[in-house]
Amino acid sequence: MNPTYQPSEVESAAQADWTAADAYRVTEVAGKKKYYACSMLPYPSGKLHMGHVRNYTINDMLARYLRMSGYNVLMPMGWDAFGLPAENAALKNGVPPAKWTYENIAYMKGQLQAMGLAIDWSREVATCDPSYYKWNQWLFLKMLEKGIAYRKTQVVNWDPVDQTVLANEQVIDGRGWRTGAPVEKREIPGYYLKITDYAEELLDHVQHKLPGWPERVRLMQENWIGKSSGVRFAFTHDIRGADGAPIQDGRMYVFTTRADTIMGVTFCAVAPEHPLATHAAQSDPKVAAFIAECKAGGVTEAELATQEKKGVPTGLTVTHPITDEQVPVWVGNYVLMSYGDGAVMGVPAHDERDFAFANKYGIPIVQVVLVDDEPHFDFHKWQDWYADKERGVTINSDN
Repeated sequence: MNPTYQPSEVESAAQADWTAADAYRVTEVAGKKKYYACSMLPYPSGKLHMGHVRNYTINDMLARYLRMSGYNVLMPMGWDAFGLPAENAALKNGVPPAKWTYENIAYMKGQLQAMGLAIDWSREVATCDPSYYKWNQWLFLKMLEKGIAYRKTQVVNWDPVDQTVLANEQVIDGRGWRTGAPVEKREIPGYYLKITDYAEELLDHVQHKLPGWPERVRLMQENWIGKSSGVRFAFTHDIRGADGAPIQDGRMYVFTTRADTIMGVTFCAVAPEHPLATHAAQSDPKVAAFIAECKAGGVTEAELATQEKKGVPTGLTVTHPITDEQVPVWVGNYVLMSYGDGAVMGVPAHDERDFAFANKYGIPIVQVVLVDDEPHFDFHKWQDWYADKERGVTINSDN
C-alpha cells in the first residue's frame, strides 16, 4: 500500500471502477420510492467555478444518501445552452456558436466527471440540440393554441449590450447581471404566458400543499404570484390625440385594493409609458425629459419601492367618477405599467407612496378614513394606521 495519499491515483482508480460497473445508471426497481435529484443546469460558459462545485456537491450528497436509504434516485445533468448569451459569447470570441458551445460543454463535463459526482450521464441533455428544443417548440405551439401563450406589447428590462430582455432578478443595481451595462426600459412586443389564470391553484398549493417549506420561502412565492383583490374602474376624460379621437376611448382605468378611499383622491399618477404620459410629452419638454430619466432608472419592484418618489405634472385632468371634479394627472416614477393599467388613483392620506409624493409636490391630502383609537392625523408624518383598512371607518370627506 502506498504510504502517501495520491489523489489522482485514488480518484482515477475509483472512477474507473464506477465507470466499469456503470454505477450511477438509473434503473427502476418496483417497490422502491422514486426521487428526482436535479440541480440547475449550468450555462456552458467554459469553466466551472466554486459556485458550481458547491451546488452540485450538495445535490450529490443528497442523492447518495437517498440511494443508500433504498430510493430509486435519478440525478441527471444537462446544459442551459440555448439563446442569445451563447451567441453573443461566440461573437465576442470570434468562433461559431455551435463550436463555442460544444467545446465548452466537453470541457465542463470533464470537470464534473473529475469531481466524481453520482450523475447518470446517459440522461445528459443540451438545450441547443434540436432533439431537445423541438419539444419546447411543440409545447409553445400547444399553449398558443389554447390561448395560454399570447402576444402583446410590454415594458421590459433591456440590456443594450447583450441585446436581450432581462428578468427583474437579472438586474443588479440597475445593471445587467452579465454585461454590467445600464439597463433600459423599452416597450417592445413579445410572447407572454397567462400564469394569472393559475394564480388561485398556485396559491392553494403554496399555502396548503407544501409541508415543510420555510415560512419566508412560502411568503416569497405568494408575493411572486402577486394576487391582488380590488376594483378596476375608469376616470373619464376628453383628452384627444393628434387624430382627434379620445385617447383610450376617453377612459383612464385604475385598479385599487382600497375602493373605500375613493373620496380621498386628490391626483392621479400614470407610469412613464402610459398613453397619457406619451401624449403630454409631445407638447411638454419637461414631461419628455422626465420620461427619459425614468427609462434609465430602477427597474425592479424593490427598487421602485425604495427610491425617492418623483413626478411631473402633465397639465391634463380626468374626471372623478363620483364627484365629477377634475383631478390632475401626474407622471410618477413609482407607477408600474405592468401593474393593472399603469395608472393609480392618488389617495395620499391612506397610501404611503402617495403620501410622500403629495408632500413633496404640495398636493392636497384629504383624510377620509378614521380609526377610533387613533384620532390624530399628521399631514406631514406618515403612520401605519393611515392605511389600516381592517380597523378603518370611512368618514365625511369634508372632515
